[in-house]
Amino acid sequence: MGADFVTLSLVPLLIAVLAAVACALPGNFLLLRRQAMMGDMMAHSVLPGLIVGFLLTGQVSGWVMFAGAGAAALVSALMVEAITKLARVDPGAAMGMTFTTMFASGVLLLELSGASGVHLDVEHALYGNLESLIWLDGTGWASLTDPVALAGLPPEFGQLALVAMVLAVLLLVFWRWLVMASFDAGHAAVLGLPVGVISLGIVVATAVASVAAFTAVGSILTIAMLICPPAAARLLTNRLGVQVWLSLGFAAISAILGYVAAGYGPIWLGLSGAVSAAGMIAVVSGLLVAGAALFGPHRRAS
Repeated sequence: MGADFVTLSLVPLLIAVLAAVACALPGNFLLLRRQAMMGDMMAHSVLPGLIVGFLLTGQVSGWVMFAGAGAAALVSALMVEAITKLARVDPGAAMGMTFTTMFASGVLLLELSGASGVHLDVEHALYGNLESLIWLDGTGWASLTDPVALAGLPPEFGQLALVAMVLAVLLLVFWRWLVMASFDAGHAAVLGLPVGVISLGIVVATAVASVAAFTAVGSILTIAMLICPPAAARLLTNRLGVQVWLSLGFAAISAILGYVAAGYGPIWLGLSGAVSAAGMIAVVSGLLVAGAALFGPHRRAS
């Protein structure tokens, strides 16, 4: 039983938790700055970059695909800036136009390139491949201390662990700047803080988290984790520090409960098979927001 859990479920579960935590960190500041649409845009816009990375390497994972997705996220951010300034439209509308264009371009590129025949398709982009990220070299709990077995971990695990750690460190280092620029950008500018650079940093952090999570859990879960845990936490407290910690807890709880419910929920209901783990995790995160809205002490979004 323990060996099966380590091989088949431990790593996908940890990857889900890491993806949720990595997305929740910048998601808190997107929520405060009323830029929730930014997460949606990033999660959809990385698809063309992933496909280009696959066409260059022939692999559905790796740092080249990560770099390609990151480049696509950067292009999408530049497109939003250009559309906002040149067409003089609302940033939300510019984001909507950008992510639909980028995602549609990725879908067309999938079909035209033939990449959809190698486990890289629209369904993969939406739901990810979380269930397939098993640890074949993990034969039991002793494998956790075996360097040879650890070398066989799926690359998504290392990518997400690194991204989550770097984002957490940057959050601690620049905490005061982030707080001041998010709550009162005008006052922060008067004090001499580089408000534009801070805003760009939040966008870059969102892009990095979205890219890292997208390859493992797809766009649905990425969007949910960027917004739902911070939103649930925001409904429970007015203190930003507490909000961040609560959001990380909600992200981890959503990942764990959702993963378990995806595998065992149908069985408990007398049904056969399982459902998408990424989809169920997103559902659980939405239920947490609903619970916080109904029963939390602060029933407001700001």
